[in-house]
Amino acid sequence: MNTEWADADRLAALREGITVVGDRDEMSVEAPATGEEIGAVPACTDEDVAEATERARAARADWVERPIEERVAAIDRFHDLLLDRRSDVLDLIQVETGKTRRDAVEEVMDVAVNARHYGNRAPKLLESERRSGAIPLATKAVVRRRPVGVVGLISPWNYPVVLTVSDALPALLAGNAVVCKPAAETTHVALLARELLIEAGVPGDLFQVVSGSGERLGEPLIDRVDFVGFTGSTAVGREVAALAGRNLLPSSLELGGKNPLLVLDDADPESAAAGAVRASFANAGQLCISTERLYVHESVYDAFVDEFVAATRDLSLGAEIGFGADVGSLQSQAQLDKVRSHVEDAVEHGADVLTGGRARPDLGPYCFEPTVLAGVTPEMDAHDEETFGPVVSLYEVGSVDEAVGRANDSEYGLNASVWTSDEPRGERVAERIDCGTVNVNEGYAAAWASVDAPMGGMGDSGIGRRHGDEGLTKYTETQTVATQRFAPIGPGPLPDNLWAAGLVPALRAWKRVSELGRARTWTNLLGWRS
Repeated sequence: MNTEWADADRLAALREGITVVGDRDEMSVEAPATGEEIGAVPACTDEDVAEATERARAARADWVERPIEERVAAIDRFHDLLLDRRSDVLDLIQVETGKTRRDAVEEVMDVAVNARHYGNRAPKLLESERRSGAIPLATKAVVRRRPVGVVGLISPWNYPVVLTVSDALPALLAGNAVVCKPAAETTHVALLARELLIEAGVPGDLFQVVSGSGERLGEPLIDRVDFVGFTGSTAVGREVAALAGRNLLPSSLELGGKNPLLVLDDADPESAAAGAVRASFANAGQLCISTERLYVHESVYDAFVDEFVAATRDLSLGAEIGFGADVGSLQSQAQLDKVRSHVEDAVEHGADVLTGGRARPDLGPYCFEPTVLAGVTPEMDAHDEETFGPVVSLYEVGSVDEAVGRANDSEYGLNASVWTSDEPRGERVAERIDCGTVNVNEGYAAAWASVDAPMGGMGDSGIGRRHGDEGLTKYTETQTVATQRFAPIGPGPLPDNLWAAGLVPALRAWKRVSELGRARTWTNLLGWRS
């Protein structure tokens, strides 16, 4: 273990960033790689949430008045600080999550990319926009974007920097304050990110952190903020949505997934297998958008399975700090128990384990081998339930239609993957899959890393989007300001009957002008000339 980040004084200094107004019980935080306790965070109460929200709201009064250029400058400095201090951030991510160094690097790079993207896009997205008025020339309409106020973020343990900071950055740029309730297991990582934001010039009170259980703090937080963002299970997401609905609170929820990967009959088995390994076992499968179901065409099934199983078997498993292992530890005993239960249930009901299938306490208390199952049937837990671990199921299919049908036979709709040697064909198949993001010849990274495009789920995988313009504009309210310059809307001095009779030819003429405008637009787009 990195002894510096196991140092009690350093972790205690970070915990000074938690908003707490009295003595509180504590919740133990352990390092998954060893099972050792590295510290404890206060179990905050309703009173602490109220104080955090009040401080954040007060700090926002100044922040929202700052020119957008100043807010962007702070996020630009954060981008640079994050990269300069990446070793510290990577070490602490590994200590609190047990993930591999490579998976931790993906987190840091993602946050940097989001900081750059929204730093570039925020000024344009927050500009007032001129729109068509009711009466040409006589009516001016302008749409303005106003920040919602205080944003509450409830973030999980699996990607503690990405799912805290990458969501907070556009909220801050839009002129909001943030109150974050990170997972208790990874509170120190969120606090380190907050420390870097403050060093970059974000006011300390603008980004509040409360620690403890979501069960205890979720309702008081949702009752006080002006927007709630949540990433986690579908079951808890429903509770968050119900609380938000009670308060007519806008929300964005990224929830569970049981993500499919399709290997078409023209795919290269070796390339598809290598991609499927990355898609299935990143972060030990503890990734909302990772693959758990593989639908492989019968013509390439045997060749794909041979390549996929061999590549999975070659993955190294370990929980050391630093580069080395391909697959890291699960987060906790609870995660290990769930993964082991899904595998044991599948085997008891007749599934075959092609590789893996065992816990490896010799490598770490919560390590579990990357596992490939075949013969999984609907009565098994692993068939429909999200495992959220290094376990995938193989299915042989006879056609694209069957593969698409089975991929869509799920309550979830978060992410999918299609493998083919014919790119246009892959894109056509992708359009038929009911998921918020679909990757062609990649597992998840192509869509996730395209931060200019929205990302989110369909069905039970959530509502709202992160990334893209929506990732920032969701933190704003639109306000239309319409100014009537001279001609009034309505009959004015005309008798009502004359005014009403005149409306019909006016509307017909207006429609004709609009049609001519459309024709000119299409002429320009198609390169035609009169």
